[in-house]
Amino acid sequence: MNKRSRSKNTNPLFPSKVDELRKTLEGKFENNPDLSFSVYEQQGEKIAIFYISYLVEEKKVEQSILQPLLNKKEAWTNDSLLNDIPLSNGTKHTSLDDILGKLIIGEVFIYIEGEKEIVSYLLLNKEKRSLEKAETESIVLGPQIAFTESLVTNLNIVRWRVRSTDLVLEEIQIGKSIPRTVRLVYMKSIANEEDVQTMRQRLKELDIDELEDSVVLKEYIEDSNSSLFPQLQSTELPDKFTYAITKGKVGVLVENSPTAIFGPSSLFSFLESTEDLYMRWKTGTMLRFLRFLAIFISMLLTPTYVAAMTYQYTIIPMQLLVSIGQTRAAVPFPPVIEAILLEFLIEVLREAGARLPTKVAQTMGVVGGIVIGQAVVEAGLTSNILIIIAAASAIASYTSPSYLMGTTVRLLRLPLIILAALFGLFGVMFGLCFLIIHLLRMTSLGRPYLVPLYPLQLQDFNKVFFRSPLQYNYKHAKSYRPKKKFRFNKKDALIKRDIDE
Repeated sequence: MNKRSRSKNTNPLFPSKVDELRKTLEGKFENNPDLSFSVYEQQGEKIAIFYISYLVEEKKVEQSILQPLLNKKEAWTNDSLLNDIPLSNGTKHTSLDDILGKLIIGEVFIYIEGEKEIVSYLLLNKEKRSLEKAETESIVLGPQIAFTESLVTNLNIVRWRVRSTDLVLEEIQIGKSIPRTVRLVYMKSIANEEDVQTMRQRLKELDIDELEDSVVLKEYIEDSNSSLFPQLQSTELPDKFTYAITKGKVGVLVENSPTAIFGPSSLFSFLESTEDLYMRWKTGTMLRFLRFLAIFISMLLTPTYVAAMTYQYTIIPMQLLVSIGQTRAAVPFPPVIEAILLEFLIEVLREAGARLPTKVAQTMGVVGGIVIGQAVVEAGLTSNILIIIAAASAIASYTSPSYLMGTTVRLLRLPLIILAALFGLFGVMFGLCFLIIHLLRMTSLGRPYLVPLYPLQLQDFNKVFFRSPLQYNYKHAKSYRPKKKFRFNKKDALIKRDIDE
């Protein structure tokens, strides 16, 4: 058994009397009733056992500590505790600061009066929910289970899916006031060492009091905090996480968080879904094209309408222009006010639907959209055609597998609408050019954000813009410079043998 010893010189406490130790601890915890402090006499010596009751598995304390302790006829020492107690995580301590820090994370302490050190064992009572279906990421095909708030459970899922000694689960502690365990996850023979070092350095140099969640961690370690675009992907789907890890990316799991993060990521990787792999390659390619098209429609359809109706109405076919003119005849506002009003109403409905209980949200979304849309048109506040355009733009933004990327697209629509109202299609083009320049300057863990489009990597197009048959996908993505170039042998994958061969 691996027994560890830890020694600190700050606030030395031992040796001391058991009663003095009790008074010291009760003073620190202000007579907290959850502090369990018991004293036993064994072979003429006093032995104190103390812990925070709701943090510890008390049945295991009784079976693994109390029974061996009270049944032994010889005198106990710290060394005999470490050797004879049937637990493998025994640790020695010498300072009050160390004891207080370990008490609040579920350790049980055993003190033999007169000893210069105290022994502790971690017997944390872990409250966790069972594995359930993912709520924020919906898929039709593929595994349905999601990560939970238990880091141990999440590590078990990852290890179960990636049964390889090549998988590294490196432990890092983050947080001064409330330390939290973080695991750096990567494939040792595939992941680029520079990416691993970059992620490790950013995690270890993070100087904060506490870490709320892995999604919050993203903001701390991303390359640019001022950009609207996310630079690291987050997911609650274990299959999506392990797929990224086995392709050479670096992942992070955080204690008490049901969301995993990984990178480096490109703009296009936020529009990919593992569901593409579970379909025929032609269907997966079509769906990927559909998502790209939907994002462009979501971002540009409403600004183009505003620009056309304000300045460039000659680009609209005459029959459609007459129809639009008739629907707008009773509208007192210019197109930009119409568009902003509808965008505001749609976002309010979406936010309200996200906060309400599921059954109520579905009813509210359908009824609210129909009733409000009908009332707005009848009141003459907007036209039918703009309601269709705004609804199509909103629906198109929901095709993104990443919730954060879909939100980014909806936010970008507002400045493009304003530019379209000020300068027409030239304003829309100016906004797009500014956006492209911004994306060209962005990085994710130091890697270009528009890879493989910039810098150009034609051999990676089949992993981003379309999905090739799996037997031809025998190379790792060159864009992220993995250690291994090939995933498998191409010739062997293309051989098809009959049963009699």
